[in-house]
Amino acid sequence: MSSIKTVYLTEVTKITKKSQFPKKKDFFSIFATMRGIRLTLSLAAMLAAVSLFAQGNLPVELHNPVISGFNPEPSCVAVGEDYYLVTSSFDFFPGLPIYYSRDLQHWDQIGNVLERAAQLPLAEPDAAQGIFSPTIRCNNGTFYIIATNEGNGGNFLVTAKDPAESWSDPIWLEQKGKNPSLYFEEGKCYMSYIHDSAVFLCEINPRNGSTLKQGKAIWNGTGRNSPESPRLYKHADWYYLLISEGGDCLTVARSRNIYGPYESSHSNPIFTHSSIEGQNSTIQGTGHGDLFQAADGSWWIVMQAHRCFESGFHHLGRETFLAPVSWAGGWPVINDGQVLSETMSAPLPAEADDDMYGIWEYDFSTIGPEWLYIQQPIAKNYTRSDGKLVLNGTGGGFEIGSIRPTALLRRQQSPTCVFSTKVRITQKTGIAGIGIYQTSQGYIEFLVRKNGKKAEAVVRVRTRSILHEEAVIELKKPMANLLVRAYENHYEFVVNGADLCCVDTALISSEVAGGYAGVSIGPYCISGTAEFDGFIYEEN
Repeated sequence: MSSIKTVYLTEVTKITKKSQFPKKKDFFSIFATMRGIRLTLSLAAMLAAVSLFAQGNLPVELHNPVISGFNPEPSCVAVGEDYYLVTSSFDFFPGLPIYYSRDLQHWDQIGNVLERAAQLPLAEPDAAQGIFSPTIRCNNGTFYIIATNEGNGGNFLVTAKDPAESWSDPIWLEQKGKNPSLYFEEGKCYMSYIHDSAVFLCEINPRNGSTLKQGKAIWNGTGRNSPESPRLYKHADWYYLLISEGGDCLTVARSRNIYGPYESSHSNPIFTHSSIEGQNSTIQGTGHGDLFQAADGSWWIVMQAHRCFESGFHHLGRETFLAPVSWAGGWPVINDGQVLSETMSAPLPAEADDDMYGIWEYDFSTIGPEWLYIQQPIAKNYTRSDGKLVLNGTGGGFEIGSIRPTALLRRQQSPTCVFSTKVRITQKTGIAGIGIYQTSQGYIEFLVRKNGKKAEAVVRVRTRSILHEEAVIELKKPMANLLVRAYENHYEFVVNGADLCCVDTALISSEVAGGYAGVSIGPYCISGTAEFDGFIYEEN
């Protein structure tokens, strides 16, 4: 990887001089952050810090999103001082990434829940199908995840004794309904779900998926459209029902009886960025929340939201955000009623360091849990030879109608980053390089294209029905160092150290290209056979 690394380091030097990157903190701010404290001079803040100190917690600098990039519809469970979190994966394989944390700030992906083909049946590539809206819970030492495989079997649950180890095959549920969730109490397992724009509750047998007590409508929400993700909790002898409405609001109701009637909070929606305070925030689309209580007794919520870049477009997908929760008048209050920000002060239950970014060098000797395929991969198209990743194309790429494109992708998790590889076409004809994938309706291809003795590098952009070649340059050999510099509003493409072109990120944003996920990147082969000498990804 020496040649690619030389080019890569040269380009990193260039990009770190760009104004798009955050400026270095002043000395005083660094001094404060090193100690995990955001120093404040107001009397109110000092008194609050004294109170938190008495409880064992100090406010620290919390960075949002806590899990960046394509990580929508999060659910979290606390087991002692351990926290486990899952997010949706749609039509990607493996499915349901699972994360682990001890401080709620840093989350390590410890695997994927659905990692065997038998666990994850998928039809043709379609972001509207696949795995949606998981909920993770723990009961009597067993972990449960309930979710929906849209178009491929419906509602199911899987179990494990250790979330980092192998999960069971799906137990398919008799009860239908959107966005199912689980609640355990006194030996009973309840399933909440959406049906006919209302929240229903039934009792199920988690061992075989049968319905033990038929569903009953328990709440109609507040009247906003698209009620989603109903989740039940118990606090101070009240049952609380949290749902998402309107695509960007969290609303709540409570009852003394699990089957209702439920009274709506007078403060609904209890959280939204569709407000005077939140409408100008770069963070939008707040929803799919899940409450949990930390080991120190504090309450928290994870939720999805997306970050808008350049005139309101977003391309990284819906990400996982975290906020503290307090209780006032018998109702949950999220983030003290304030909007979310990318940096905010919060009393985390454990000390967290400030190292948020890094560099990843892949030689593909092993394929880590962060790597994704579109549907189940065709195994023979992914091999290794002489220390290189070898991909065989199927003749089709990301476009609609292709059968399982040959692409090994990871989430782009920062708007400002650099990623690169060295690719060589080994047959007389072939097309391969780096894929930047949003959906089959929106992607960028950075390719080496070989036809006989002719070789060239090309950047192509798909936006809906249009596939456009942005730039083409001849190559002396059918190989090249390909490097991409990513910014909030554009990508810059570099071939063998020379700038080739720029492409606006809006062209593959969810607003323009559609899609439920977010950008993923990595080695990609359309036709022929190609060797990839590693892959480097660095966030800045």
